[in-house]
Amino acid sequence: MDETYPDALLRDVLKRTKTIAVVGVSANPVRPSYFVARYLTLKGFSVIPVNPVYAGQVLFGHTTVASLAEIETPVDMVDIFRRSDAVPEIVDKALEHLPGLGTIWMQIGVSHPDAAAKARARGITVIQNRCPKIEYQRLFGELRMGGFNTGIISSKL
Repeated sequence: MDETYPDALLRDVLKRTKTIAVVGVSANPVRPSYFVARYLTLKGFSVIPVNPVYAGQVLFGHTTVASLAEIETPVDMVDIFRRSDAVPEIVDKALEHLPGLGTIWMQIGVSHPDAAAKARARGITVIQNRCPKIEYQRLFGELRMGGFNTGIISSKL
């Protein structure tokens, strides 16, 4: 399922978000979940790593927790780096344990219409099959600064 999201919505979500719980984060720096979480940290977001494999290990300035139920601070967004079939349980835990949650964001290739509908029914913004790093770069001009997406061919191979 590929949904279309207005740029204004994505921009608003990224501007209002301060703390992101990244579910399925890896400590391996070549894994997408690691470099997305690291990038978000470098952009000023507080990133809480969630992965039982790395529980207790410090990543991005926070101690990794095994589950969303262990998070004791307010979370604005849950970013899901897990297979689509894992999404319903993650959404249920987020709705149960994270009061004040504003957004559930599912990474590229991850979607679950029923879990998304359940979260939306509770007033949560849901983004599916997108990457907050890519959207941040696109919406706040960083892709252009890197020479990408400018529409200008500067060299030919």
